[in-house]
Amino acid sequence: MRLKLGIVMDPIESIKTYKDSSFAMLLAAQRRGWPLYYMQQSDIYLRGATAMAQASRIHVTDRTENWFNIEATETIELASLNAILMRKDPPFDIEYISSTYILEMAERDGCLVVNRPASLRDANEKMFIAHFPECCTPMLVTRNTSLIRQFIDEQGDVIVKPLDGMGGESIFRLTPSDPNTSVILETITHRGHKTIMVQRFIPEITKGDKRILLINGEPVPYALARIPAKGETRGNLAAGGSGLGIELTERDHWICQQVGPRLREMGILFAGIDVIGDYLTEINITSPTCIRELDKQFNLDIAGQLMDCIEIQISSHRRPQ
Repeated sequence: MRLKLGIVMDPIESIKTYKDSSFAMLLAAQRRGWPLYYMQQSDIYLRGATAMAQASRIHVTDRTENWFNIEATETIELASLNAILMRKDPPFDIEYISSTYILEMAERDGCLVVNRPASLRDANEKMFIAHFPECCTPMLVTRNTSLIRQFIDEQGDVIVKPLDGMGGESIFRLTPSDPNTSVILETITHRGHKTIMVQRFIPEITKGDKRILLINGEPVPYALARIPAKGETRGNLAAGGSGLGIELTERDHWICQQVGPRLREMGILFAGIDVIGDYLTEINITSPTCIRELDKQFNLDIAGQLMDCIEIQISSHRRPQ
């Protein structure tokens, strides 16, 4: 089946091709002979009730220089595409939400949007784990600094993080005796005006923050353990961590069995869950990454598996149930 595939992403000229999962998806689709249409958020819009775009036909090449070529730019109805990958990185701000409203109109008119726009709005990447308490450590979501201090005293060692960050941004580790607690809480909560998440610290972070990729709720059998740099508590690759591919454990598979059916139900075809030790810490659905690292280490084709899934969804004339 020859499908027309669109992608909404950050500027393609700014990516690092050797580790960019969106680029892996474009390569996988192009190998199938699918025409590619590249868009940024500013390129999509509504004309009346019709979702439109100034979309660029693009060709990609798997190299670190001159990796794309824009062949033509045209005005299209988004529903003229068979599928659209929504791969814009956070922050998940009002512009992101506005984009999901536009994409939802394309979905209404028959285009498969990966991931489903309503689910992108509903499933905050930090708070979504609250639907699976059996998989998680104790946590608190609030902007009340008194409650946060009580939680720190109870747990003894915690991680605090914003609800809209990515790549380890603004993540802090706090203990009851930390002399910087006040200024950190003032800063991260904007003096009590911004809600944050607090989670009990998981010592197994030294063995890595495991990124597990799921396609339509089914896990790739290997995870990328992102191991913190010396002196760090964050395993994120963007924060200097190193990536080591490992097989999923029995507990990892069990967590995926809890989360996977809900992802399918919500039309989340591609997700990346984060597991530290035995505990689920995040469910990433906006633009999860680590495809290229796992492909390289285990000779996989994860983006190809995703394209197969998209083709099945479209050929069956239904959305994921």
